[in-house]
Formats: sequence, structure tokens, C-alpha cells
Amino acid sequence: MTDIRGPLDGSRYPRYMEPSTFARLPRLDEVSRADVSIVGVPFDSGVSYRPGARFGPGHIRASSKLLRPYNPALDVSPFAHRQVADAGDIAVNPFDIAEALTTVEQAITDLREDGSTVLTLGGDHTIALPILRALHRDHGPIAVLHFDAHLDTWDTYFGAPFTHGTPFRRASEEGLIDLERSQHIGIRGPLYGKKDLEDDAVLGFQIIRSDDYETDGVASIVERMRRRLDTGPVYVSVDIDVLDPAHAPGTGTPEAGGMTSRELLNTLRGLVGANIVGADIVEVAPAYDHAEITGIAASHVAYELLSVLALGS
Repeated sequence: MTDIRGPLDGSRYPRYMEPSTFARLPRLDEVSRADVSIVGVPFDSGVSYRPGARFGPGHIRASSKLLRPYNPALDVSPFAHRQVADAGDIAVNPFDIAEALTTVEQAITDLREDGSTVLTLGGDHTIALPILRALHRDHGPIAVLHFDAHLDTWDTYFGAPFTHGTPFRRASEEGLIDLERSQHIGIRGPLYGKKDLEDDAVLGFQIIRSDDYETDGVASIVERMRRRLDTGPVYVSVDIDVLDPAHAPGTGTPEAGGMTSRELLNTLRGLVGANIVGADIVEVAPAYDHAEITGIAASHVAYELLSVLALGS
């Protein structure tokens, strides 16, 4: 396609100038349609510890200015094969979680109306639930590939059913998740009890732990991941706290012993050929992020996902 608009040329326009879109891509209203829409959800009313992920979308965009148009690791130019555009942020109610979930679900539905794949920048992990609700209408139960230090399949916090620690329990209960193909990657740290793991298995998830990267290596992890996902639709959800705090200090619930950014990026590259129908990157909290370490990692996660999507077109 000759009418695809990519990022501004960094050799002609300094990267520290406008626009403030992801990777300096065009806005959605500047193109006729988008094959991939990048949208922010500045919402963190579901967090249980450090707040601040509501500022994540803007921080990830600001940290993406140095991304270049060719990805040598996958031999693809992700902005040349498909029209990628920044749809801005969804205005969600910070005082009413139920209303916010409804708003996100409708906004994702609207963005997907013309066939666009949506990559969402959070925000806290609560937003994965309404996105899965929107996707389920077209795809039925979806394999969730969930990168996170935490299971996010707990029942409630303080009696509240919709938080950043409960989205995948609610999604499983609502029949949104493919119980035979879903997987957590990067799980680590203390739990409330052994029952957390027992409940999680019933809800449909297989677990690859962070420590498995040390014993098995990335290639083995990718093989296990692809075997589990098989050929059906996949939703990729990346909580940036899957990374070790050394690689992602700017997050709300950090856990020691996490993945390196290199391990995460190489694992995502293993998704080439998978049927990815949507993705999110969540829990970036810039107030704790010195030198843009977390924002840069998150922007590169988005870049690899866009590259995988380009190769799937």
C-alpha cells in the first residue's frame, strides 16, 4: 500500500519535538483507517498498592520517541506493512470502576468496528476485563497469554470484585477465556496460600514461572508457549511488573526475581505466526520511573508486538 503513513523521519525532525503520539505515528484522525490502533486508558482506580498507572499511557508515548522504523531482530518494518495510528486516550471515570469498565468496552468495540486490531496502553490491569468482553463478541473464548509477576486471578480485595488483581478470574467466570490454551508467564513472589495456585488452575491457566528462564532458557519457554497457544485467537496482556525491578522500577507492585527486558522481548518475538487479536501493556507508573527505564521497556514491548502483528498480516 502506497498511502500508509509512518512515523516522522528522525533524521529530519528531532525526536524530542512533537508529535507526542506513540513512536511519533500519525493520529487516527489523520488517516482514513488504521490496521492497528494504539489507544491509552489513563485509569488506575483498581490498584491495591502504589497508584500512578493513570499516567502510564503518556509516559510510554514519551518513551517511544527513539523507536526506529526497521526491526532487525524480526526483519520487518512494522509501520510500513500496516497502517498504525494513535487513537489518543479513552476518557474513563476515575471514581466509578463499573462505569469505567463499560466505557472501555464500548471504546474498544468502536475502534475495532472497521477491523482494526487494538493495542492498549494502560492504566492498571483492571482494563483487561472489558477488552476481553469486547473481543469475545467476535472471537468467542480467547487464549490469554498473560505476562505478569502476579496471577491476577484473585477473587476480591476488600470485597471489591473489579480490581487489578481480579480481571482474569472475572474473565474466566464470564466464559471469555479459553480454558485449554491460556497461560501465565513470569509468575513469582509470595502468595496468600497454596489455594491461589489451585484456584488458578481451575480458572484455565498454565504457569511458566520467572525461575524457568534460569533453568530452561528462552527457546524452551517459547516452545512451551506456542504449544499451549496452538492456532486459535490469542490476547496478549503484558503487566510491566513481569520484569525485574532493575528493568522496570516504575510500577505499582514490584517483585524481586523477575525477567530481564531481553528475555521478555525475545519471548514476544516467538509469537510470530500466532493469531493475535489484541494486546495491552499495563501498570507503568512513571512517578517511580527514573531515567525512563520502565517507559522505554514498555515502548519496546509495544514495538515488538507491532512487529509480530505486521508479520502476521
